[in-house]
Amino acid sequence: MNGAQALIRTLVGAGVDVCFANPGTSEMHFVAALDDVPQMRGVLTLFEGVATGAADGYARMAGRPAATLLHLGPGLGNGLANLHNARRGKAPLLNVVGDHARSHKRLDAPLESDIDAVAGTVSTWVRRSLSPADVAADAAEAVAAIATGGIATLILPADVCWEDGAEVADAQPVRPVPHVAPSVVDDVAAVVRGGEDVVLFLGGDLMTAQGQLAAAQVAAGTGARLVVETFPARTARGAGLPDLHRLPYPPEMAMAALAGTRHLVLAGTTAPVHFFGYPGVPGHPVPEDCTVHVLSRPGEDGVAAMRALAEAVAPDAKPDVAEFERPELPTGPLDPRTMAAVVGALLPEDAIVVDEALTSGVGLTELTSTGPRHDWLSLTGGAIGDGLPMALGAAVACPDRPVIGIQADGSAMYTISALWSYAREQADITTIICDNGSYAILEHELQKVGAASDGERARKLLDLGGPGLDFVSIAQGMGVPATRATTAEELADQLRAALAEPGPHLIDAVLR
Repeated sequence: MNGAQALIRTLVGAGVDVCFANPGTSEMHFVAALDDVPQMRGVLTLFEGVATGAADGYARMAGRPAATLLHLGPGLGNGLANLHNARRGKAPLLNVVGDHARSHKRLDAPLESDIDAVAGTVSTWVRRSLSPADVAADAAEAVAAIATGGIATLILPADVCWEDGAEVADAQPVRPVPHVAPSVVDDVAAVVRGGEDVVLFLGGDLMTAQGQLAAAQVAAGTGARLVVETFPARTARGAGLPDLHRLPYPPEMAMAALAGTRHLVLAGTTAPVHFFGYPGVPGHPVPEDCTVHVLSRPGEDGVAAMRALAEAVAPDAKPDVAEFERPELPTGPLDPRTMAAVVGALLPEDAIVVDEALTSGVGLTELTSTGPRHDWLSLTGGAIGDGLPMALGAAVACPDRPVIGIQADGSAMYTISALWSYAREQADITTIICDNGSYAILEHELQKVGAASDGERARKLLDLGGPGLDFVSIAQGMGVPATRATTAEELADQLRAALAEPGPHLIDAVLR
C-alpha cells in the first residue's frame, strides 16, 4: 500500500470523509487513491480560498473536521485568509499539503517554498511525514489533535505518497473537553450575586441552544445582562431561544453597549477588542472601572459551567425566550432593511444562514431572530471572502437543510468561483447578493480613521462601478440559475421560487 492510500484510509477511519481539494502535480497520488477509498468524498474547488473556507463551514456544521488538499506552498498561501477565519472560529480543520519529492527539495525548483513556516502562522499542529511508514500515524495524530478545535497541517512529499510500505493506522483517542473547576463557578456566582451591573459575555459553545438557555436562566434570576461576541462562529437562533444581542462592530456603539458594566464575565470567549485602532479611541470597549472574570475559556466545557452557575444562583428561574414572530413582507424599493424583512418573512425552518452581508446587514439579525429555528454562521476572523465558501461547506455537511447566503457584493468577488462548485455538487444554496456597487464598509472606515477624502482617485478605489458587476451573468456562466431583484416584491417572489426548487440559486438584490 502506498502512502496516499494509507493516508486516506486512516482519515476515513478517524471520521474525516470529506476533502475540499485544489490539487496539483505533487498531489496526484492522493487524487488517484480516491478511487481506492470511495468513502472519502472529494469536492473540487477552483481556488484554494474556496477549499479552506468550505472546510471551515463544514466543520462548523458537522462538528468534526473536513480535509483540504492544497498544492505546495503557493496553494497553502492562497488559502490562508479563510484558514485565518477558521482559526479564529476554533473550527477543526486538516490541511493536506503536497510537497516536492524528497530528492527534489535540494534543487530549489520554481515552486519550492518554506511550507512549514507558512503553515505555522495558522496551524496549531504541523508535521512533515518523512517516510511512507510515518504517514498514517501522522494523520491519526493530526485528527486527534484538532478534534475539539484547531487547524492541523500535514505536509506530504510526493515520493512519500507514491512509495509503498505504508499501513493504515487506527484512530487515536480524543482528549476530552476540559471541565471548569467548581471553585471558578463559585467565584463567578459570588460576583453575579453581588448586586452590581454584570454582563455575561457569550461565545463559543455558549451559542448552542443549551448554552443560551442556561445563560438566560442566570440572567432571569439575577438581572445580569447577556451580550454576545460580535461574530460568533455558529449561533442557534429563533423562537424558543433568548433574543440575544451581539456586541456592535463600530467602536462607539460597542463602548455604549458595555457602558456602566462593573463586572464582565467571559463565557466561551475572550475579552472583546475593537477590530482596528482609531485616533483617540481606546483599543477595547470594556469600561476602565470594569473587572473582567473568566467563567470558561474557549475549548472548555462552557455549557456545563453555565448550567452549574445557573443552579447556584438561579435554580428556579425561567429563561426569557422569544415568541414566534415574523416581519410582514415589505413592499416598494429594495434597501438593506427591506431585504432583511423579506429574508425574515420567508426564512424556512431549520435553515443555515451564512452571513457576510457586512454593511448591508442592517436589520438582518433583528428581523430573523424570532422566526423559525435556524443556525447562523458569521465572519469570525474579519478576512472577507468566506461567505460563499462557507455556504458550500455547510451544504455538504447538512444536505437536508436549506442554506441561505447573504453576501456582500465586493467580498463575493474574492471567492466567486465557489458558485461553480455549487453547481457541480448541486448544493442546496440560495445566495442573495447585496448589490450596492461599492466597498461600503471601507467607505465607513475611511471616515473613522480620519483619512476622509473627496478626491476622485480615492473614491475609485472603493467603487465597484466602471464596469459594474453583472452577478446574474457571472452565476449563469458557472451553472447557477440567477435572477435580479430591484424591489421588495421581486425579491420575495424570487426567494420563494429559489427555496422551492432544490439546488443552487443566486439572486442579485440591487440595493438603493
